[in-house]
Amino acid sequence: MEYNCFYQSPVGQLELVSDGQNLTQLLFSNQQQPTERVNKASLPIFKQARSWLDTYFKGERPQETVPVQPSGTAFQQYVWEELNQIEYGELTTYGDIAQRIAKKMNKDKMSAQAVGGAVGSNPISIIIPCHRVVGKNGSLTGYGGTLPNKIKLLEIENIDMTHLFTPKHTTKP
Repeated sequence: MEYNCFYQSPVGQLELVSDGQNLTQLLFSNQQQPTERVNKASLPIFKQARSWLDTYFKGERPQETVPVQPSGTAFQQYVWEELNQIEYGELTTYGDIAQRIAKKMNKDKMSAQAVGGAVGSNPISIIIPCHRVVGKNGSLTGYGGTLPNKIKLLEIENIDMTHLFTPKHTTKP
């Protein structure tokens, strides 16, 4: 059985999903779908997650941990473990993660695009910090929770974004 509750944040309404013991998803409003989940905000896991988020959105580094259980392939799990190594207020690139994973898997190299796909399928945004990953040239690449929300999260962490740039959208006349 899946349980959920909602959390109002500076990046909109977030849906927290749990198996009863662990947080299994943290979804932005654009990712939420109607489901048969049981709304049970009183679960201890939701209390822990809300406390973590309260601290985070105050602009502080949360010291407590939230038990998480993201569902994904072995490769995705490797990538998500790497995301958890990115320090609060720091950035890394898809290529850097690819190099670290290649080393762990005893491979010569790993595709940054494959890493990007795994980062993009992270089901527990913010707590597993996929927003701290940028393109090799400092570009703020796509983000499942929307690019404006990625920027807001980086601002909350006081990340210097002067060297980062947002891809420009052009239209043909």
